[in-house]
Amino acid sequence: MNNTLVIFRKELLDIRRNKFLLLLLTFTLLAVLVSILVSALDFRVKMDAYNKYVLALHSAGSTTVPAPPQLFPLQLLRGSIEYLEILGALFSIVLGYGMIAKEKQKATLGLIFTRPIGRYQFAAGKILALAWTWFLAVLTIFTIVTAVVAVIGNSPLHAIDLYRLLITAGLSWIYLLLWSALAMGLASYTRELGISLVASIVLWLSVVLILPQIGDTMDPDNQVPGGLFHSLQISKKNEVAVLANFAGFDKVRNGIEISSITKHYERSTFAYLGIKDKFNQMPVGFAFSGTLPNLLSLIFGSFGVILFAVLITTRKRLLRR
Repeated sequence: MNNTLVIFRKELLDIRRNKFLLLLLTFTLLAVLVSILVSALDFRVKMDAYNKYVLALHSAGSTTVPAPPQLFPLQLLRGSIEYLEILGALFSIVLGYGMIAKEKQKATLGLIFTRPIGRYQFAAGKILALAWTWFLAVLTIFTIVTAVVAVIGNSPLHAIDLYRLLITAGLSWIYLLLWSALAMGLASYTRELGISLVASIVLWLSVVLILPQIGDTMDPDNQVPGGLFHSLQISKKNEVAVLANFAGFDKVRNGIEISSITKHYERSTFAYLGIKDKFNQMPVGFAFSGTLPNLLSLIFGSFGVILFAVLITTRKRLLRR
């Protein structure tokens, strides 16, 4: 049997036996489901408040009734995507780091490389195991999420909704695999495991939390619930005119945001799920064209990180003293 497949099967067996990883994946699933339930409950609270307001208007003799709040089922997934951005990336680091850490801690690398393993077969087997593990994890999460959204959503899911969910699941798989490959590559690159783990966590903090938060904080429209311009009842045309006076500032703010691969993942998934109002109820092609730079950044960024992990995880690097 090909050495890559032997390592692939070995890693899958190790992952299946690792109860800690199973616990992390279960926790991620629960966090995603809780976020959906909270979003649904929040919408019900808004509907109750709306109904009471309408009754009060009728009691006062008013015939003007405001439009009711609307909820599109896929918008319930906003919190779920944010949990995958943050917790998913962190747990991906744990999984990728463990691929190399366990071999170094158990001193099994010397034994493994006594076999005639090709230069990149060891790394390829581990990357394949990571890819398959995250494929199964994402498949499980989104299958359960789809069922939950269909039950508690405001309207039934249609074929186009399932298509959007499928695309989002694929992007989530790419995003999570990226972080696992990065942690695996860093664990192979450094002699000390502690240094690689700290480096992975620092990158996670910077890319997932700090850079996006700076960009969001610099956006004035995010400082007021519902949006600053919306609360001031400024039309979209006038909003564009106002922002034109701050083009340089917005360019810097956007540049900080797009330096984070997490933001590319968020913008893409938010567009396909219709969480971003601009793309809500629009054709999938519109979301694709509107987020093409984000998609390309996510895909090529992931490919680059996986290539880094494969090229760096070699016999020479792992067995050096």
